[in-house]
Amino acid sequence: MTSSAHPQWVELTVPVDVNAPAEAVWRTVTDWPGQGDWMLGTRVEVVGGGDGRELGAQLRAVTGIGPLGVADTMDIVEWDPPKRCVVRHTGKVVRGDGVFEVVELGPERARFLWTELLDLPLGALGRAGWPLVRPAFRAGVEMSLRKMAQQCEKQYRRERDGRGAGL
Repeated sequence: MTSSAHPQWVELTVPVDVNAPAEAVWRTVTDWPGQGDWMLGTRVEVVGGGDGRELGAQLRAVTGIGPLGVADTMDIVEWDPPKRCVVRHTGKVVRGDGVFEVVELGPERARFLWTELLDLPLGALGRAGWPLVRPAFRAGVEMSLRKMAQQCEKQYRRERDGRGAGL
């Protein structure tokens, strides 16, 4: 789905290259509770049990500082491991689709693309303010993805070198 399918939506895609196999990147980005380790100011939980790695799973993220935050409820509407996951944002503030894509670049290298297709709150006012908010939003996503890449690479090296996940 693209923003052209919804002309009122805005689209933002941020890529990051990771020195780890596509499978390792996929495991990292779909470890929903683990996203709190790398996603700026965000905690994520699976709603309703399980690990959330399946079509129809429900997630809840809260982004903010301390007790102040914005809740983001999501349903997984597309699940194609280890390549693509689409979540539908169903909250009152955050609405639209989030797309995670992993592209294999080689045996130990992959590109992760995070795309948000957002139906901005506040209608025309939200769309008018997007050009002001977009640079900060993008910078936050870029910072988060750099941290994710570092974490994924470190974990992959541990596993590859035989030191295991818990060491």
